[in-house]
Amino acid sequence: MRRTLGILGFATVCALLATVPAAAGAPALPRESRVPGGIALIELPEASERPSARYENRPVPVVRDGQRWLAIVGVPLSAQPGAQELAVVSGGAPVKIPFDLRSKEYATQHLKIANQRQVDPNPEDLERIARERERILAALSAFDLTRGANWQLETPVEGQRSSSFGLRRVFNGQPRNPHSGMDIAASRGTPILAPAAGVVVETGEFFFNGNTVLVDHGMGLVTMYCHLDRIDVGIGQEVAAGDRLGAVGATGRVTGPHLHFGTAISGVFVDPALLLAP
Repeated sequence: MRRTLGILGFATVCALLATVPAAAGAPALPRESRVPGGIALIELPEASERPSARYENRPVPVVRDGQRWLAIVGVPLSAQPGAQELAVVSGGAPVKIPFDLRSKEYATQHLKIANQRQVDPNPEDLERIARERERILAALSAFDLTRGANWQLETPVEGQRSSSFGLRRVFNGQPRNPHSGMDIAASRGTPILAPAAGVVVETGEFFFNGNTVLVDHGMGLVTMYCHLDRIDVGIGQEVAAGDRLGAVGATGRVTGPHLHFGTAISGVFVDPALLLAP
């Protein structure tokens, strides 16, 4: 059963999460980094059934790690360092679990874009961008409670990984939103492979992102692949780890061929380096 955040209420999410069986043994977990754009692993009170949790009004994945329950919290780049709260429900009234975020300074990157419309879209472009944003947000909100996510991903394409996540970007002298993914350098046509099993929840050619694929891996983990030269999958298609999603290209707002690889937890983009296997 596939439901999105906009359809499910908190009580329904809580009830469904409690029915998902815990996997045997400890799962492979992402690396923790309690900073804006990072991941916080929060230990929850012991319970016989899987608790449910929310952070900033979003459902949070909860997994069994040995003898404890862990919440895997995706922290937005916009989060303010300092005190935070995780709301937890475990068979009774919600309780608040406090945790702290450290500050992190991200660098600024200046880029030159040949097509000025990719920096200053016209009114028609802005209408298209708004429609596309709604599609992307809907795909990122996938929270499939019947599918257990793999929290350590394989590299989707061979190439040099940049540390570009979170960079404050300036295009043609104009500041724009921070970079929400990792750029992986590769030549045009290089195969892009699914880093884990999942289902394709969105594809298309987008104004900024070019040819794009989004894959739902379950429990709120969604991956995003942008600027593709070619898309080889369709919406609703099941993929296994290693299946081909498409090929590296230079479509959308780019300076050359590469893969923009994004990872989102409960609709929040986090640093992909924390989820990629060493």
